[in-house]
Amino acid sequence: MPAKVRSSQATVEQRRQDVLRHVAEHEEIRIDDLAAHFGVSLMTMRRDLDDLAARHLLRKERGRAVAFPALTMETATRFRASENLAAKEAVCAAAARWIRPGDTPVMDDSTTLYPLAGLLAGSEQLSVVTNSVGIARRLGPAAGVEITLLGGRCRSEFNSCTGPEVIRALSRIRAELSLMSATAVLEGRLFHPLREYAEVKEAMIACSGRSPLLADHTKFGKTATYAFGDIGSYEAVITDTGAPEHETDAIRGHGVRVETVVPAGQ
Repeated sequence: MPAKVRSSQATVEQRRQDVLRHVAEHEEIRIDDLAAHFGVSLMTMRRDLDDLAARHLLRKERGRAVAFPALTMETATRFRASENLAAKEAVCAAAARWIRPGDTPVMDDSTTLYPLAGLLAGSEQLSVVTNSVGIARRLGPAAGVEITLLGGRCRSEFNSCTGPEVIRALSRIRAELSLMSATAVLEGRLFHPLREYAEVKEAMIACSGRSPLLADHTKFGKTATYAFGDIGSYEAVITDTGAPEHETDAIRGHGVRVETVVPAGQ
């Protein structure tokens, strides 16, 4: 009998992401049903679920896999990068006008900022500081852009670094502006599901001068576990036309300007 061929790590990871999406769609599902659906053994499916649970992407309970709320799912980079792309592109085009030649912008790991990296290709003498491996890679080919990648604990599911090393590095930096998003915005308060990322965002605000918040309409009217200040720490909010009016009114109530953009195709 020929030896059984072991799946490559890439194949395993792709299956685990497919499992995660399937669990999210069903909210909860029996583990044996998952194994049958994906055509793998019960032991293999349990290993997959153990891995996803260790990454805080779902819960494993008494023979079932249970999805976190959709908001927590948004923290996984693979599930955010292609979502609401037209709105993100419009928001980033407006944010690009905040950047001047010679600036040192700090950029967080939000996938909302991914389109902005492409827009910086023609910039002059920029020194970008980021904790995002994804943004650093997108900026890599850009002539005239120097990249500082903040090292720390690298979390592969978010494609970025976090931890005390990142916080200490930011405390030694003075940047002209910070460019970041939030997982959730409710009545002018900002939230993130993971404490360490909320702390990175606070450190980025503290080390910078101007701070626009980039947030497409899907960010509003939600909360997550950890708050990281309110909108009053930001100079402006850049969002798209789908943002709820009562949420943008709450932002203006904090004395913060709202810049609204129209996504392509609308």
